[in-house]
Amino acid sequence: MFGFKIIRQYEQGVVFRWGRALPGVRQPGLIWINPFTSRLTKVNMQIAVAAVPAQETITRDNVTLKVDAVVYYRVVDPFKAIINVQNYHYAVSQVAQTSLRSVTGRSNMDQLLSEREAVNAELKDVIDAPTEGPWGIRVERVEVKDISLPESMKRSMSRQAEAERERRARIIAADGEYQASKKLAQAATVMAADPAALQLRLLQTVVEVAAEKNSTLVMPFPVELLRFFDRASVGISLGEASGDGDDAAGAPVPPALPAAGPGTQAAGAAEVTATTRAAPLNGSPKGAPAG
Repeated sequence: MFGFKIIRQYEQGVVFRWGRALPGVRQPGLIWINPFTSRLTKVNMQIAVAAVPAQETITRDNVTLKVDAVVYYRVVDPFKAIINVQNYHYAVSQVAQTSLRSVTGRSNMDQLLSEREAVNAELKDVIDAPTEGPWGIRVERVEVKDISLPESMKRSMSRQAEAERERRARIIAADGEYQASKKLAQAATVMAADPAALQLRLLQTVVEVAAEKNSTLVMPFPVELLRFFDRASVGISLGEASGDGDDAAGAPVPPALPAAGPGTQAAGAAEVTATTRAAPLNGSPKGAPAG
């Protein structure tokens, strides 16, 4: 009314007189302008938020994906924002879209997924270069919101992650077995020096197995003891075989009978005849009366 205008705290104004911008910027408060010759244009100095639609791009390693972002910017020079660009909100949005495609196109997929801060900083510099100097708009922050990957790429990445986890698990298990084998070798060296330690370890293993409340008790049997019994049985068998041979060699041999011949038979017959003549038939002594 009557040329009085109110500029809010978060605004600044530019006055046009007869279509020409007057030098200087009107600060917040109550001002008066000529209502017949001048017009006041207010500029919001607050930080504005612009959502960048999802852009389908191809990364440097030939992966197709969709990326969307959000841009935070504000006006730092109202005069340039009004004079040099028609609609700075729309202009910032278009610059953000083209810059997003450009930055993602020269980056790898792994870089976009793991190095978000570096990508955000590069986006901010790329968008801020054409806007702050000529347009009077400063980009405060740029954030990549979401990166949409194809389903085939998601499956490939899942298999890769699973293979990597399996590889790490195998390496850890192999390392544990290697360390355990070294400790077992040291323990074997100590037990070899003292046989009683091996027996105590055997008894301890039996106690541990029995503590599990099992109905079946497994008794470990040393292989060396089996080999000892095997060698002992072989020695006993060989000893018995040698003893049987010695007994057969030491047995008495009966005397050989004389060979039968004509002379031998005649001498025998004569001896029998002489004996018969010497003894009476009834067996009584010579000179006894005959009955």
